Amino acid sequence: MIYLETDRLILRDYVIDDFDDYCRLMTDEQTMYYMQEIKLDSVESAKEAFANVLEDAAGKERKYYFLHMELKDTHEQVGSIGYTVIDNTPVGKIVHMGYFTYPVFWGNGYTSEALKKVIEFAFTEDNVYRITTGCLAENIGSERVMQKCGMIKEAEHVDYEWHDGKMKTRLEYRLLKSEWNI
Repeated sequence: MIYLETDRLILRDYVIDDFDDYCRLMTDEQTMYYMQEIKLDSVESAKEAFANVLEDAAGKERKYYFLHMELKDTHEQVGSIGYTVIDNTPVGKIVHMGYFTYPVFWGNGYTSEALKKVIEFAFTEDNVYRITTGCLAENIGSERVMQKCGMIKEAEHVDYEWHDGKMKTRLEYRLLKSEWNI
């Protein structure tokens, strides 16, 4: 079981008692606005997805490393953060990072704090070689998190993605283990 701490946060694997928090987060319209492809629309779909999360976390060849993010002092859920293993190469894992937090927590540095810790875990404990992530260009806060964590802009795809009724530009960032500054 993964359990990480920062100055203000606990990042940990989901457990069976987290279902209500998971469901509320994954179905929240504002939180999941930029994550429409994984947003859930019902308690039933959340039950199925949550069962898959728990099953994957218990498996030997884990693919998903998304962690419950909570405040250390109150244990209030902030959001979720982690990565999906895209490939496992001879030099290490290639992963795609993601994060989503409740709007009430935006602008407080929680996501940057959590992302730095997850990057450290990935490179020092999970044999990750390359991290990728991205966001729509209009999602300035998300891009700022990537920048604050030392990630390197790799691409800008103009009119790349259909979102909320129009084509939008997507930005892609990366970080190789060799580029990571401890």
